Amino acid sequence: MNAKRMLLDTALAHFAQEGYEGASLQKIAEDVGIKKPSIYAHFKGKDDLFLSTLKNALKEEKRRITRYFISRKDQPLENRLSELLEFLQEEYTRSNESKFVLRMAFFPPSSLYDEVMELIYPFLDSMERRVVQLMEQSKRDGTVHIVPSEDAALAYMTLTDGILVEMVYGGLPGAQRRLKASWPIYWAGIQASDARKGL
Repeated sequence: MNAKRMLLDTALAHFAQEGYEGASLQKIAEDVGIKKPSIYAHFKGKDDLFLSTLKNALKEEKRRITRYFISRKDQPLENRLSELLEFLQEEYTRSNESKFVLRMAFFPPSSLYDEVMELIYPFLDSMERRVVQLMEQSKRDGTVHIVPSEDAALAYMTLTDGILVEMVYGGLPGAQRRLKASWPIYWAGIQASDARKGL
């Protein structure tokens, strides 16, 4: 593994655990086995290393979510969407990329707020578009009858925010409770009115 890759991997662990302010270039360099000035051969400074680490983490998270959907392409829409929230909870507990991305989405460093959000928003937008596509496909297949897909997807992303912010503040048990309580209400709520008439 080359030095730049090692720096990114090591920085990820430090930024995920300690945040931007708490992470130290000196400690990152020591963990890689290089002198601190050697970092500047690969990155302009802490900001550059941080943003490069975030870009890589977002790419990896996007790949994992894509693999998740591919592996469950034959499951009903309700299962795919509810289990994605369980998957994201599990990812937060075991993946530095997921932990880093989630913490930066809710608590970006104030000095890099605009730069971080320029990376986070496209990631969230792509996830919302994927949910819309899944809903539209399920509608075409005739397997679901729900409110307009854009509205249902936006509500899904709002639900996702509420569950994942609990992961950051309260940990896994609290997030699991939120999901268990809110999912049946969400799923019932997005059913199209003509589908609810028979209830």
